[in-house]
Amino acid sequence: MERRTCARLSTGLWITVAANKYEGSIHFVLFVAVLFWLLTLALFLITLLGKQDLVPLLGGERWLCTNLTHDVAAAALYLPAIGVMIYKTERNSYCNLDRYQHFCLYKVYLTAAVFACLCCLSYLLSVIYGGCRKSRGEQTVI
Repeated sequence: MERRTCARLSTGLWITVAANKYEGSIHFVLFVAVLFWLLTLALFLITLLGKQDLVPLLGGERWLCTNLTHDVAAAALYLPAIGVMIYKTERNSYCNLDRYQHFCLYKVYLTAAVFACLCCLSYLLSVIYGGCRKSRGEQTVI
């Protein structure tokens, strides 16, 4: 269930950013969202099909560690993505006035910042859950 949540939140971030004009450091946020969306889907499908033993070097008894490593990397890369989105949101806060007539990305950036925070939180929860499973000596994700 946690993989699906991570994938859905990454999708929300990806769509929010990609559906609007973006430039500069927002490319990094989009890279992180798409990269971990794809990796999360791949891990989810491999686990769902029960084919983790076929993955060379990372599968079998190392599958839980592989998933933990993925989640730690995702959480670590989502932290600077959150910083970028918060910075961009603050830079566009001037246009959050009722009488401002021009196109404003403030709400888009704010929504993307919330999605990035939720993504990071979901990956951190996944790290905690996987770490608990690993400390109990379990080898599987499910």
